[in-house]
Amino acid sequence: MILYRRSGNMVLPLKMAFLFRLALLAAVSAQLSTASDSIVTSCRRSQIQHDLPADLVFNMFVRFSAIDQHGNAVLITDSFATQCGYKISQDSWGNMTFRISLYSCYVQIKNDTYFTVPVKIEISSRPDMVGAVSYLKTTSCPYSWSPREMVCETNYMEVSVRRKIPEIAEKVLQNEPEDWASAFSSAVSGLLSIWQIVFHKSSTQKTTMLIDAAQNLGYGVNTTESRTLMRSSYNATETVPQMIGGVLFSTLRATLFYKQRWFIYLVDNAVACPVDDVVFSPGLITWTIPKNIPPLLIGAKIFQRSSYQFGLDLLNIKDDEILARKYDITDGVEALTVRIPIGADGGFYKSHVVNREHGVVYNIKPFIENVWIDDAWGVTKYTIIKDILTPFEPRPPVITNDTIPQTLIFNVTIGTFLEDVELINITTGGDTRTVSQAQSHGFEVSPIKYTNGSVGFVLKVPFTDPQVSRKTFPGGFLFTLNVTFGFNIIPYNETFTTSTTIESFLEPPNIVPCARSGSMLTTTIGNLHPSWNVYINNILATTNNQLILDSNRSSITIQVSSQSELVMSEAVGTSLMTAIPMSITDGTGARIYSMVLNCEVEKLVDCSPEGNIKVTVRLLIDIPGMDLSMLRLRDPSCGPTTSDGNIAYFVFPASSCRTTRTFEDNLMIYYNEITYYSTEIGKLLFVMNVTCNYIANGTVEVEYGYKDNPTPSPQSALASLNLVLRLSKDISYTVFYEDGDYPVVKYLREPLYFEVELLSNSDPKLELFLDTCWATTSPDMNSSPTWPIVSKSCEFEELYQTIFHPVALDSRVKLPSHFKRFEVKTFTFMEGDKPYTGAIYFHCDVIICDNSNLSSDPMCSGVGSCIPAKQRAGRSINTNADNLRLISSRAVVLLAPKVESYAAAQS
Repeated sequence: MILYRRSGNMVLPLKMAFLFRLALLAAVSAQLSTASDSIVTSCRRSQIQHDLPADLVFNMFVRFSAIDQHGNAVLITDSFATQCGYKISQDSWGNMTFRISLYSCYVQIKNDTYFTVPVKIEISSRPDMVGAVSYLKTTSCPYSWSPREMVCETNYMEVSVRRKIPEIAEKVLQNEPEDWASAFSSAVSGLLSIWQIVFHKSSTQKTTMLIDAAQNLGYGVNTTESRTLMRSSYNATETVPQMIGGVLFSTLRATLFYKQRWFIYLVDNAVACPVDDVVFSPGLITWTIPKNIPPLLIGAKIFQRSSYQFGLDLLNIKDDEILARKYDITDGVEALTVRIPIGADGGFYKSHVVNREHGVVYNIKPFIENVWIDDAWGVTKYTIIKDILTPFEPRPPVITNDTIPQTLIFNVTIGTFLEDVELINITTGGDTRTVSQAQSHGFEVSPIKYTNGSVGFVLKVPFTDPQVSRKTFPGGFLFTLNVTFGFNIIPYNETFTTSTTIESFLEPPNIVPCARSGSMLTTTIGNLHPSWNVYINNILATTNNQLILDSNRSSITIQVSSQSELVMSEAVGTSLMTAIPMSITDGTGARIYSMVLNCEVEKLVDCSPEGNIKVTVRLLIDIPGMDLSMLRLRDPSCGPTTSDGNIAYFVFPASSCRTTRTFEDNLMIYYNEITYYSTEIGKLLFVMNVTCNYIANGTVEVEYGYKDNPTPSPQSALASLNLVLRLSKDISYTVFYEDGDYPVVKYLREPLYFEVELLSNSDPKLELFLDTCWATTSPDMNSSPTWPIVSKSCEFEELYQTIFHPVALDSRVKLPSHFKRFEVKTFTFMEGDKPYTGAIYFHCDVIICDNSNLSSDPMCSGVGSCIPAKQRAGRSINTNADNLRLISSRAVVLLAPKVESYAAAQS
């Protein structure tokens, strides 16, 4: 029998009985006894065809038998099918076709024009066919034969020839084809009254055997009242491969003869069928059938006419339908060429899995019936039947992320697939769930059917699912879903998976800074989903309660009175602020965001990098008879620069008005306070602490705090200390390279002179120190390689030591403590045993110290051995780079010396 198994994307037969085990699309009918109506039988040219639909043989075993003249069932095996003219096939969707030649072995023939073929079809759920339901199908078909007909079926070649005995003519042998002449000697010496056959492999090589011997070799040989028949497999022992018109053919040339006492009757039974006539190219099937086939034209000299019929599954297709399907048929002089677009109507796609990869094949079953008339044979009808299966075409599923972040739901589409692909499970976070389990878990899983018949699948997963990861970034939140889709291809249960990572970045609501109009504060909140709600201090904002001034699909404008109980006023940093507590929920009521919107009313403290402090004091509390012009700093001589009945302004240097300074971690903190003393009652009624913080590693934000009397909180701010790293043209440190001079080019023998300065600061108590300096080949100070220049505030000592140079007071240098200078030898930069040449960049960590009290300075404690003599009296115990001020130079390009060699330059 024949069993079907999967091999890649092909369905391959095994040599057993014609017994098919099918796993198909639909459930088997419970009433098999009525299923005979589902078997469709038709007469198609010289064939009878039985079509068994997939739903009839779902997960069943099917067996076919021929019925002999005594009513006995003869089991059809694969070799028997080839020899006797049967073809049993199964397409990728599970439909079965049982096709029978009208000249099959057990056909009942009447006048060579009416043919009846009884067959038995058995279907069982068991491989031993116990309990099988049997169907006897007897089909009769009329057919009018041409003098010679050839059929190239997919598993056998068949030729039948009319064998009417012609009248005797003179010089018969001289006019006969060469095959007959070469067979004549064998016929003469043959036995009497016996059919025999001569096979011709070449003009000199031939084999003669009795009919029963040929049948034992698998050939089908038979005669009827008026015709002889020859049937062979494509690879039979006597077949010959032959290239014809660029196409490989399997050819069989045989002469069938019958010897009676007084005459010898010979019939030519040559047949040739193509075996590699189909070529695949991207998107196209090309089928070429040569017209001039020499084995079929022996003895013919004149062609009278030629025509063809084209169709599918042995049914003709009209010309307009051929055009509509975009088939292209070229009837040339030498060949007939058929071009079929892959995927065209008339064939079908089928999904498969090869090497765990999803893809498709395309199957189409065309035929060509070519008819010609020649002077040797009369009419020849030549039919070629093809079952074309294209190579496996990988089709990785396309995953589309249709997520709208504001919905807080992943929306993922995967496809497209043929209808034979079903989604069976979904894996997230290592948990695999069937589709129904995933739906119960809270996922939304639904199929999509497109207009062209293909399908896709949609998966929706809430951002709140435990398997969804969430990361917070300055600009919003990144939600990530790792998902694996599991699929099954029916009917053969081929499975494959596709994994992907879906990301969705949810930007926070876009909040416009507060605007103040009188006592009303307004702000617009954008990037909102229509289903979201906004709450002000736990009160839903609506147009009814007048908290929403305006709204559209993605934004709303909020308004609230600064005097409302929903807000609170407080001093934040250096400003007076009104805080609006806000929260946003989604359509289910789950909270998405919570925030406090600070609306700045006025900035109170401004600390400039130059060391000037500006303070604004507004009359915020009711002190009877308070005169703001009487406000004073610690120094009673330092009063407001200007004042009126409501506002007083102070502007003073950080080193004046008895302002004190301390160091705390990486901060220089200047302290003062503004007070109001009532001479009438002899009591301090108002105190406002003022603080300015300066940090060495860049500009930081102002901080300000405030409380009502009698214990106001201190007001403070931060300001930057600006530094610069310069490259001097010589050791005099008077002329420096400008921005337009970079990159500066230096030769390896030339030293580099650097200067570091603290800019825009006139405080003589401050002193600049170099903590660490180094060089890199990239502007990135953290890149490699690196060369140390200053280490722990000391000159780095190697073969070429860094040299510190003193800084003296001159017209440019007003505060020498704000400068540091050092010299670098360019031979310091080695790569192995050779000096480095190319661009180089210099970087330094700088520390600012109080030179009047180094021992109490937290940043400058911990004296190093080389520091007192060469740089400073104290050293930072905090080596964290974040507490240091980082500066870098622009590019310096190092070149090898023009004349002297490196060795000479060293000496």
